Amino acid sequence: MEQKRIWKPWLYCVPALLLILIVIVFPIVYTGYISLTNMNLYHWTDYSFIGLSNYARALFKFDSGFLSALGTTLVWTVLNMVIQIGAGFFIALGLNAPGLRLKRVYKTLLMVPWAVPAYISILLWRVGMFNTEFGILNKFLSLLGLGKVDFLAGNAIAFLSCMALNLWMALPFMISTIDGALQSVDSSLYESATLDGAGFWVRTRFITVPAIRPIIAPAAVMTTFITFKQFDIIYLLTQQRGYMTGATLNTVITYAHQNAFASNNYGLSSAVSMLLFVVIILFSIMTNRSLREDQA
Repeated sequence: MEQKRIWKPWLYCVPALLLILIVIVFPIVYTGYISLTNMNLYHWTDYSFIGLSNYARALFKFDSGFLSALGTTLVWTVLNMVIQIGAGFFIALGLNAPGLRLKRVYKTLLMVPWAVPAYISILLWRVGMFNTEFGILNKFLSLLGLGKVDFLAGNAIAFLSCMALNLWMALPFMISTIDGALQSVDSSLYESATLDGAGFWVRTRFITVPAIRPIIAPAAVMTTFITFKQFDIIYLLTQQRGYMTGATLNTVITYAHQNAFASNNYGLSSAVSMLLFVVIILFSIMTNRSLREDQA
């Protein structure tokens, strides 16, 4: 009877465990297996085991493109997160300023970019903003008497254009998260600090930031993961077939996609995917540890 009680909860978990095994565990294990082979378009069924050669190629062969893609990914993630958190914080502070009218209208309008499907937003920006002939930005430059600019032609300008679009799409989530956190701060703390002669920056540093940090930290970590593995913006703006812009900008995830579906080198692409998986796991462990230390 006692053994039946022990095993009964596990029996209830079997369907969920099987689903996790099929949907999550098996793809990871199979990707790891493919990364140790030379599977490609020419060795689809007769591929052979080559050990860690794909990992060595990605990490130590400087012309493979992986290291530059990893560097681009890190710069992309850091810049986007710094701007998102900084701009989102000050915009949320502005939306909570005393005496501001139509706050709810502004907050509703700010959610529109986040609510629109990503694919639609990217195509609208590609044609409506960045297009050389019909884009709003080039129309504005023409009115100023300046020459037209191809915002997606070079790596540097394409990177900035992709980052602008990502910020437009991601900022509303960060603003709404910080705005909700600000609502939880006790207003009496600000009143007491003001009576003691504390200015705006002092109140922000010693009251606002410590009070909202535990709330926005998980959102910041989640957004960091999403930004690190961002694919759709860079691919659809610069690499979509039929709309190649000339930029050779690559992040780790677009580099893996390129090797899998353009070069058909599935072994190398799987190795890059596993390296990305390891990086994300290590970052997750570090962030969880730091969050626990902050809460302690």
